[in-house]
Amino acid sequence: MTTHLDPARVPPQGPGEDPHRSLHSEAGARSGEHPGRSRNPLVKVAGLAWLEFEKPDLDRAGRFGADFGFTVADRTPETLVLRGRQAAAACLVVRRGPRARFVGPAFQAAEPGDLDRLARGTGGTVAAHRGGHAVLLRDPSGFPVRVVHGVPELPALPERAPLPLNFGPFRSGPARVNATQRPARRPAEIQRLGHVVLGTTRFRAALDWYLEVLGLIVSDFLYLDGQRDRGPAMAFIRCDLGSVPADHHTLAMTLQPHTGYLHSAYELTDLDEVAASGEYLRGQRYRHAWGLGRHIQGSQIFDYWRDPDRAMFEHYTDGDVFDATMEPGWAPLSRSGLSQWGPRATAEFTGTNDPRVVVAAIKALADKGNEVDLHTLRGLIKAMSS
Repeated sequence: MTTHLDPARVPPQGPGEDPHRSLHSEAGARSGEHPGRSRNPLVKVAGLAWLEFEKPDLDRAGRFGADFGFTVADRTPETLVLRGRQAAAACLVVRRGPRARFVGPAFQAAEPGDLDRLARGTGGTVAAHRGGHAVLLRDPSGFPVRVVHGVPELPALPERAPLPLNFGPFRSGPARVNATQRPARRPAEIQRLGHVVLGTTRFRAALDWYLEVLGLIVSDFLYLDGQRDRGPAMAFIRCDLGSVPADHHTLAMTLQPHTGYLHSAYELTDLDEVAASGEYLRGQRYRHAWGLGRHIQGSQIFDYWRDPDRAMFEHYTDGDVFDATMEPGWAPLSRSGLSQWGPRATAEFTGTNDPRVVVAAIKALADKGNEVDLHTLRGLIKAMSS
C-alpha cells in the first residue's frame, strides 16, 4: 500500500521551501493507532446521494438555492428538490418543517443486494423511496442516515466549460489569442454535491459506525495538539471504490461540544466560477463565512456562505481524489492548518463567535454518555487559537 511519509524521513526545510509542509498530512499512523478502515464492512457505499433539510420557508430556501447555483428539480407545497448540472438523483431535498434544521445524509448503495445486507445487519427494513428503494439507519450521533438504490437519475444539464487559461512558457501556444477574459458575476452553475461535514460529541463511535456499516475509509486524521495518544479528533472520510479514484472526503466529522451540521460543499468548474459567483452572492447581501482560499486536507479551493437560516454552504473546485491504496495521514488540528493560502479562518467559520458554544460545552461535560471532557475542550480552544 502507498503510505504517507514518516516525519523522521522528511528532510528539514531550507530557504524558500513550503512553510506549510509540516501541516500537510504526510505523517502516517503510529503503531496501534486507528487504521482508518474496517477489515470486513457490512457494505461499501458508492457515494453521497443527497442531503435532507427542513425549512419553514421553502420560497426563501428556493431563492437562496437559485442564487447559490442550484437548479430546481421539483417543487410541491411541502418539498423542494434542488440539483446540480451533472446527472444525479439530486443535491438537496428540503421539506417544509417548523424550524430550519439539517435532517441527515443519503448515501448511494453500490448494488441492490447491499440494501438487503444492511437491513439484515442492522434490523432495518427495505422500503420504496423516491422511485427506488432505501434503508433508513441511525448513526451513533443520532443522525438518520438513508442508503438508497435505484432512485432515478436526473439527466445532465448543459454547463459552462472551464475558462481557457494562458500559462507560460507556452509549449503548444497560448490557449487564448486576441480574446479577453471577462467572467460574469452571476450565480454559479453547481456541478454536484461533494461532501458534508458534521460535528459530534460521539466522534469515535460514529467514526467506527461509518467504517464498519457503510465501508467508508479515512483519508486524513487530525488530532488535538499534545493529545495524539487520545486518538483522532477529526476525520476526512471517502468512499472505498477500489482502484477508482474517489473524492478525498465524502463525509468529514469532528469531535466538538454539540452534535450538528457544520457545512456541505458543492463543486464548480474552476476558480473563476468560485470567485465570480461569490461576488454575486456578496451583491445579494448573503452572509460570507470564509474564503477564498485553498484547503490543506483535500486541497480544494473554497468559499463559504451562509443561507438565510445561517446554515453554511461551500463552493469549491480542484479537490484531491484518492484510490483505495492511500492510507490515512495524521496531522495536528489547528486554525492555521485549515488552509494553505487565503485569509485566516474566521470566527464565523469556526463558530467561536457563537455564544451557544459555551452553553453546549457545559452540557457536554454534564453528559456522561459522550466523548467530551475538559482535556478535549482545552485542546479545541488551543486548536482554534493556533
